[in-house]
Amino acid sequence: MTSQAAANIFHAKEWSRLDPNPETSSYVQNLIAQVEGGSDAAFRELQSLFPIAPDTDTNNYQPQLQPRIGFGTAGLRGHMEPGPLGMNDLIVIQTAQGLARHVLRCHENDEGTSKNNSPLKAVVGYDHRSHSKFNVSSKQFALYTKLVFEHAGIECTLLDGYVATPILAYAVTNINAAVGIMVTASHNPKEDNGYKVYWKDGCQIRPPIDGAIANAIVEKENLVPWIDYGEKLRKLKAGSNEECCGLSDPMKTTSIEDAYFQSIQSSGLVTGMNDAATNATSSTPTIAYTAMHGVGYPYAKRSFETFNLPPFLAVPSQQDPDPNFSTVPFPNPEEKGALDEAMAFATGNKCDIVLANDPDVDRLGVAELGKEGEKWTVFTGDQIGTLLGHWLWETIGKYSDRPVAMCASTVSSKMLSAMGQSEGFRFEETLTGFKWIGSRALSLQEQGYLVLLGYEEAIGFSCGGIIPDKDGISAIGVIAKMATCVYSRGETLASHLQHIHDKYGEFVCNNGYYRCNDPAIVEQIMEQMRNGGKYSESVGSYDVESIRDLGCPGYDSTTEDKKPMLPTSTSAPMITFRFANGCVAQFRASGTEPKFKYYIEMRGKPGEKKADVEKRLSEMSGVILEELLHPTANGLILPSNL
Repeated sequence: MTSQAAANIFHAKEWSRLDPNPETSSYVQNLIAQVEGGSDAAFRELQSLFPIAPDTDTNNYQPQLQPRIGFGTAGLRGHMEPGPLGMNDLIVIQTAQGLARHVLRCHENDEGTSKNNSPLKAVVGYDHRSHSKFNVSSKQFALYTKLVFEHAGIECTLLDGYVATPILAYAVTNINAAVGIMVTASHNPKEDNGYKVYWKDGCQIRPPIDGAIANAIVEKENLVPWIDYGEKLRKLKAGSNEECCGLSDPMKTTSIEDAYFQSIQSSGLVTGMNDAATNATSSTPTIAYTAMHGVGYPYAKRSFETFNLPPFLAVPSQQDPDPNFSTVPFPNPEEKGALDEAMAFATGNKCDIVLANDPDVDRLGVAELGKEGEKWTVFTGDQIGTLLGHWLWETIGKYSDRPVAMCASTVSSKMLSAMGQSEGFRFEETLTGFKWIGSRALSLQEQGYLVLLGYEEAIGFSCGGIIPDKDGISAIGVIAKMATCVYSRGETLASHLQHIHDKYGEFVCNNGYYRCNDPAIVEQIMEQMRNGGKYSESVGSYDVESIRDLGCPGYDSTTEDKKPMLPTSTSAPMITFRFANGCVAQFRASGTEPKFKYYIEMRGKPGEKKADVEKRLSEMSGVILEELLHPTANGLILPSNL
């Protein structure tokens, strides 16, 4: 046996020794036995589950130095499987211990909670994901999290039953918690799960909080379970017939959900739009709804009731929570084909519109059947954001006695910016990710602004400031109310969107990505764009008006000191080219996948037809991508060629 094989086996044995889950522990032990018996296939699997750091010395074993699942964007996400790279019971316990330790430190320093004498609190929610082979699930991860926090002396509310992510985010501030944890992998495939962390302001964690938590997790004392949580949970299950062994709080959960919907009611989202719809005299749209096998159905139903809307028709095959996602393997409304079953149901039931939540209900997808009843239009995130922004301005913003603001990620359309310039409300762009949109919205609220919308092109929307995070529950009510109003005027969502563009101009996007498996290539391309600090003044025949580089140390040609207003990052740089003809091109690497992403948008001239703008964008995109990325020379692969 090689020294590397011995190190892999040692690493796996140490893991199995600590693992409270009999299924995953025995699976690893059986795998070790196969490796020791000479199985090459078993050794390859063991290596993938338990990779080791170079020069690992089993005589001085340091688990904190071994590769493990990254604690990154708002928390954890990965396959449900044994080992330090997977989502499993031991990983969750270690993460919860590190998180609890960090919360306690912040409390001691008066940094992470209020300075009054109220008890330190946490709140935990979970969805329906599970993996029967390894006997792991979102619920079990949530139960272990509650046990960890209570052992640490932190009062922990476990929400009862499957809950939507926006409810967990709302619960954090509703009960004055220091931290909130939502166990979900959102719209990922069925094999995945995640551990999403919210800070005391109800917003996803962001730097430097995330880094401090990540460091706390790998502290040696937090990598070993403080108590035998597995035995404690087994005793609780043996002594209780309740779904959560008596650990959840049904009454508090109901109270939080009631308060959430009351916040929608009192936010102006409902009353303002009722006023706008008082002249409705003709037809209303028939709406089909899909929960995409997630937890959204009861929340969408209650949202429609809150907005005083007629009931929708639920897609029966996708209505109930299903951890196998039987009819849609990639349950993301953005994915091509993800809405096919819902649109087929809608067509058969003569529905005009399909509304879709992703499984944890933080995103919203919208599709509409054309006038002739033949072709469905699936709206992009930017198109939905434009519809929502215009609607919220027209029904609430223009009547507000407070200054109004809206936010969007920098890779989203500049349409809201143009709208704000025309109408007089403040628009701000943020880094990609809702942690930045939400935190900026909170800052603007503190300055006295009424923040009506925050959105990202990846179909995430926060309407009316209910929570500083994407919220498919309130957004579905707003878009359905809007549809009811525009249909009453004899319009459709598509025709209404065109009227908005007729007023503010056409904004046409070409967003996509190249596959790139070598991070060094991405870094090389970014450095070529920088050209040693002498950024290009033109790309092909197109003049560059300004450049912003959010890598370190950062650069922005439009500011007096040439420093960008947005935060810079070495690990997640982004470069933006603004052209004299109104085109904006942005480039960045994905933080979670081997993708090099581009976002190119062309703003039409006043009165210019959409088809003409699309033609100009198509021609210019080809030049930009070839001149700046050199795809062939750099080995970049288009998705269509995979």
